[in-house]
Amino acid sequence: MTTTQAVCDFISSVELTDVSSSALRRAKESLLDGVGLAVAGSVSEPGRLATDYVADLATANRRARVLGAGTETDARFAAFVNGISIHADDFDDTQLALSADRVYGLLTHPTAPVFAAVLSVADELNLDGARLLRGYVVGVEVATKVAEAILPRHYEDGFHSTGTAGTIGAAAGLCSMLSLDAETSARVLGLAASQAAGLRENFGTMTKPFHAGRAAESAVVAVSLVRRGWTSAPNILEADRGFFRAAGGGFDATLIDDVLGSPWTFDHPGVSIKPFPSGSLTHPAMCALQTLVTEHGLEADDIEQIYAGTNRHMPTALIHHRPTNSLEAKFSMEYCLAIVAIAEDVGLPQFTDDRVLAPDVQRMLRRVEFVEDPSVDLDYDKMNTLLRVTTKGGRTIESMAQYAKGSPSLPLSWSELVGKFERNLAWGGITDTGRYEPLVASLNEIETVSSVRDVVDQLVTVAREEVG
Repeated sequence: MTTTQAVCDFISSVELTDVSSSALRRAKESLLDGVGLAVAGSVSEPGRLATDYVADLATANRRARVLGAGTETDARFAAFVNGISIHADDFDDTQLALSADRVYGLLTHPTAPVFAAVLSVADELNLDGARLLRGYVVGVEVATKVAEAILPRHYEDGFHSTGTAGTIGAAAGLCSMLSLDAETSARVLGLAASQAAGLRENFGTMTKPFHAGRAAESAVVAVSLVRRGWTSAPNILEADRGFFRAAGGGFDATLIDDVLGSPWTFDHPGVSIKPFPSGSLTHPAMCALQTLVTEHGLEADDIEQIYAGTNRHMPTALIHHRPTNSLEAKFSMEYCLAIVAIAEDVGLPQFTDDRVLAPDVQRMLRRVEFVEDPSVDLDYDKMNTLLRVTTKGGRTIESMAQYAKGSPSLPLSWSELVGKFERNLAWGGITDTGRYEPLVASLNEIETVSSVRDVVDQLVTVAREEVG
């Protein structure tokens, strides 16, 4: 059996009862996170621009909704905007790499493309929550295993795996949710893989979240055409001119064959839910600096220098050393550590263009030295950062950052997850706190919901009332 056949057999055979209870619990945590981020991201500049764009399109079927904005369109374009919105603030969950040669390079943001696709189609077709959850879990599983299996050249040479593996995962999720057979699923993956794209040079611009939105949209297009009779190659993953070879130079079959759902990625190595709206590589150092500031009673004016030494891979993603806007700041170790030194609470309000350009922030980020440090071990499952703070009084305080809050090793508590969700709703304009608890309950028990449209109605109704 070929890899593509095995993947499609998995897609077509999984039932919700086949998924471990722990994986389902973690999946619903990421799903809750994704909904909040879609609402928050709808008021971001890329979210607003994408919403305006689809509002101008004439579509035959306007039954799917854009979360937050409430715009009605078809599932294809709802998936596009919802995917952009979830990823717009770079606050969405991330996969942990399993193999040593992957380091951080094959991390993907699994929820944005997969959840945007299955939610929008489920909304349009008025499916039940159990089918949505099954599609979401299967889609995340395929996306993360594809990202793990492709050779590191894929990411190192510039592909953004959220746009590439995310397209294939989103397509797999739709096939599962719609109960398509293995042969049909193979044709969907064949068409989806031909659309898979995204280039890392666009990190720090609106085009990074575009990758997630386009991945979700491409999956909807693939399913829609294949269900009308469209054909594609049945062996798209492993073929000599297929996805793995063309996009990465090859793949490690042991990381995808016979391991789908064994274990589920949500169980091992896990998915991290972000504590800060910035690139995940900044988070261990940010958490460590927060601890040092608290434990030593440091004020911003006390700090002479912050040294952050990392392995050679981290600077290839954190490419903006003197950011001039909020998108660049998300991929700037200098900015992220500077804002931690200044602000007690680091969230979306600290990642705006005005805040990035504020004089106190600009002064502080110039005190941050971010370099490759040969003494830092290249330990793939830890985002090691040597942190050294020098005070104006001459003190030197060191810490080795490894894991961030929100990682499987230090997971956010349920109350912390709900708090993030509620803050994201408020940021997106949903300020009626009486609506929060019912939404949390519905999403936490999504498999019992008879109509996904009812859940979306709650968000859309609130958004229209309060945002207009």
